[in-house]
Amino acid sequence: MTQTPIRTLRRTLRPTAHLLLAGLMLALAAVTQAAPKTLDQVAAIVDDDIIMQSELLERAATIRSRMRQQQTELPPTEVLLDQVLERMIVESIELQMAEKAGIRISDNQLNETLSNIARQNNLSTEEFRATVLKEGISWPALREQIRRELIVNQLRQRRVGSRIQISDQDVENFLNSEVAKTNLAPDYRLGHILIAVNNSNSPQRAEEKAMEVYRKLQDGADLAAMAVQYSSGENALSGGDLGWRKAAQLPTLFADTVLEMDKGDISRPIRSASGFHIIKVLDLRGGTEQIVRQTKVRHILVKPNEIRNEQETRKLINDIYQQLQQDPDQFGTLAKTYSDDPGSALQGGEMDWVNPGTMVPEFEERMQSIAVGEISQPFRTQYGWHVLQVQERRNQDMSEEFRYNRARQMLQKRRFDEELDSWLREIRQNAYVEKKI
Repeated sequence: MTQTPIRTLRRTLRPTAHLLLAGLMLALAAVTQAAPKTLDQVAAIVDDDIIMQSELLERAATIRSRMRQQQTELPPTEVLLDQVLERMIVESIELQMAEKAGIRISDNQLNETLSNIARQNNLSTEEFRATVLKEGISWPALREQIRRELIVNQLRQRRVGSRIQISDQDVENFLNSEVAKTNLAPDYRLGHILIAVNNSNSPQRAEEKAMEVYRKLQDGADLAAMAVQYSSGENALSGGDLGWRKAAQLPTLFADTVLEMDKGDISRPIRSASGFHIIKVLDLRGGTEQIVRQTKVRHILVKPNEIRNEQETRKLINDIYQQLQQDPDQFGTLAKTYSDDPGSALQGGEMDWVNPGTMVPEFEERMQSIAVGEISQPFRTQYGWHVLQVQERRNQDMSEEFRYNRARQMLQKRRFDEELDSWLREIRQNAYVEKKI
């Protein structure tokens, strides 16, 4: 089915989530006091751009201030200036490439990014702006720095991303690797009981006691109480609780057994030189288990156009809603007749099963707030006016899909980081650069 424009809308500015307030302050503040100004000079020519000496000194002063705050030993001035100039040269090359590629960041995108940064620091946009100004930072300069970072990020995603090809076989191979097993496995909180073999407890007697304890646990006995009563393990008086452990940190003796267990499962006694071990998975966190609450929904979208203004569009959606109130069974017919969503109109407005977070906020909120079978009142999104009907809800296990997608993302990031270094070297070698200092 052709995908409706609503479903394709995502949060497009996630790559900027790392821009936190403290970093921004350091990036624009604390420039050292300059001596009386002399005539500015060109520090470097980079293709069609130039880097001025004043820009270089300002950037170097910013980095020097940051290193002092982090109590990092400062390199000799000439070394620092050379490193900073190299960074500025590469940045200039990237920005020129982005301009030729037509990459632009609109004011709306920039404003949304600034709002996200403010939220990450528990501030409103106005409070964030006031904080910036209080620190003596130019708000326009801050905006332009973020705009440059967004442009460079988009360029890298486009140019470097296009050089990376990941096949299904690559993902499968990665999933079978120890790195993937470690990173994709959940954390385990384990309960442990050890029935020891010693001079007063023969292997046979210990095994019999372990089986007795195992059967009691299977019948619902409390592991903590059983551990205090029977266990010889170090954690017996703590109820046998081993705490949270990564898969890679599990004792080799029972690691393979635990990896096959789910929350609440109890292992049969496991033999070792010290005795018989019983393991219970008390809890799990992380990993790739994903039970998603999905909604089956259909909708009708009407949009203002050249022959229908906003007021007329709103009247039309209200008329459709009134007809649906009188006869809900008309939904499919009315969708085919009136809906402006090409992806669902021919299917009677059907959008199939929808995962949480895939719709624009207004649609998502209305969809989640009404009962199964109910038809919403008309509401507005950026796409136009809607009415929707929730047809069903279900809990869907998306664990395998989530695990596969997460593995692909991890592989993509690993290869992106590797390819980025290579690409940066290439564009630096291919650019015309003339240093003047």
